[in-house]
Amino acid sequence: MKITMFGTGYVGLVTGTCFAEMGNDVLCVDIDSGKIEALQKGEIPIFEPGLEQMVRANREGDRLRFTTDVAQGVTHGQLLFIAVGTPSDEDGAADLRYVINVAESIGKHMHEPKVIVDKSTVPVGTADTVRQTIAGVLEKRGTTIEFDVVSNPEFLKEGAAISDFMKPDRIIIGTSSPGSAALLEALYAPFNRNHDKVVHMDVRSAELTKYAANVMLATRISLMNELANLADRLGADIEDVRRGIGSDPRIGYHFIYPGTGYGGSCFPKDVKALIHLAEQNGYDASIVKGVEAVNERQKRILFEKMRHHYKGDLKGRTFAIWGLAFKPNTDDMRDAPSRTILELLFASGASVRAYDPASLAEAERIYGDRGDLVLCAERDDTLRGADALVVITEWNEFRSPDFHAIGEQLSESVIFDGRNLYDPDYLKQLGFAYYAIGRGNTS
Repeated sequence: MKITMFGTGYVGLVTGTCFAEMGNDVLCVDIDSGKIEALQKGEIPIFEPGLEQMVRANREGDRLRFTTDVAQGVTHGQLLFIAVGTPSDEDGAADLRYVINVAESIGKHMHEPKVIVDKSTVPVGTADTVRQTIAGVLEKRGTTIEFDVVSNPEFLKEGAAISDFMKPDRIIIGTSSPGSAALLEALYAPFNRNHDKVVHMDVRSAELTKYAANVMLATRISLMNELANLADRLGADIEDVRRGIGSDPRIGYHFIYPGTGYGGSCFPKDVKALIHLAEQNGYDASIVKGVEAVNERQKRILFEKMRHHYKGDLKGRTFAIWGLAFKPNTDDMRDAPSRTILELLFASGASVRAYDPASLAEAERIYGDRGDLVLCAERDDTLRGADALVVITEWNEFRSPDFHAIGEQLSESVIFDGRNLYDPDYLKQLGFAYYAIGRGNTS
């Protein structure tokens, strides 16, 4: 099929590349000429395992192309995917300006029937807005062209996006048009061979399904963090509790790991958007509000443990930070807990020596050149001259370090573990003061 992907961000680039991988003719459109120029040279703007190689292979096979020409994009595709960003507005609402801009462009340049597919995470009712926008532009042009607007939300995890797309848990198709549904089913057939993963529903239900999924997962994270904070006060070990409840098949083990809070491009934005959507419709989404409040508080928990250990005085201290991305296998620092922790440390007069396998360039972009931050090219370089080690992201290379070497390099044998990676009893035997999340005041 001929497919146009509007937007070459995380969702657009992964989706377009995976469709091309299955033999489709994909044209990706973006108004950012710098990004398109880089993509044409084979430079990938995001860190995602396997993506660079897949983009290169499909470019070489002429199945995947990039352009800034919006009119060419509209003409090219039988299916026009909208995969642009929907960032949070000041009031928490999803900012739809980029979605509307694409809809206006489609209406301006469309000359034959098209199926428009909302791939971006958008509030309920956005498909209606897109439909009205396109129809309004066509009316101004004095022409009538048939088109449909379908909701086909993405469910990609950063760090595992290629696998998630190629082997999806479910494929949501939101439309009342049998023709559009059949077209989307044909497009997704190569991803749907093992068993039928397609779930058909109306457009508004599809739009809500995406928000509901992300908010449900965010709720599990915040609830587990709430229980972890209580475990600290009760002298219980949340890791034992996690195994105890996870063995119940009604609960399971997914998304019940305590830590420093969720971050990234999806959960924070979508939780805020659902709260705003509820308020717009006269409903107080109290649980969802609580999820957000707990998460904002959780981002400070590790800092509070640091402040407690040093009796409220962090001025002049230097901390080795392992992990800046909001999760492993990505360079994404949007709303990452590390940013909250770093900024609290800076405000307290402390200095940071930080390492992350993927996000050092992003950290440099965010923080620039400053005297209280050193970005280290190697993990163990962070330890030189540091008073304590702080683990924020659970990259694999942090899981089994040489604790003897760590103790020798730190001025004081102290570890603040925001991901519960280590054995408290073992570290105690080595003479470390060890602070974790919900492990019964482990120090």
